[in-house]
Amino acid sequence: MKIVLDTNIIVSTFINPKGIPGEILSLVLTKKITVCYDNKILSEYTEVLKKSKFNFNNVLVDDFLNFIKENGEYIIAESQKIKFNDKDDKAFYDVYKSSSADYIVTGNKKHFPQEKYIITPKEYKEVI
Repeated sequence: MKIVLDTNIIVSTFINPKGIPGEILSLVLTKKITVCYDNKILSEYTEVLKKSKFNFNNVLVDDFLNFIKENGEYIIAESQKIKFNDKDDKAFYDVYKSSSADYIVTGNKKHFPQEKYIITPKEYKEVI
């Protein structure tokens, strides 16, 4: 299975690895799920995970980012003709539409169009 993983799921996992987002990331790290990404998504992951307010371990962040680069599926995303309030969220939508991913998994569904493949971690857990 392939997913586009919103940054908020990764942040949630780094804060609390025992929650549902942590279960999803565990499936990614054991290569049961493949994360689809592009340069915009990878840049957002890097920027957010390295923010000083989170104080995440930089070695763990770098290891995670390298894992995604080595084991994820890089997508050359075509920009979709849809308006988003936050251009960073649009990158996840563009990658989904340009890939063979099954879902976008996000903690902020309200930031995306209401479509059946845009789901929360809890909803994702129900479909796997």
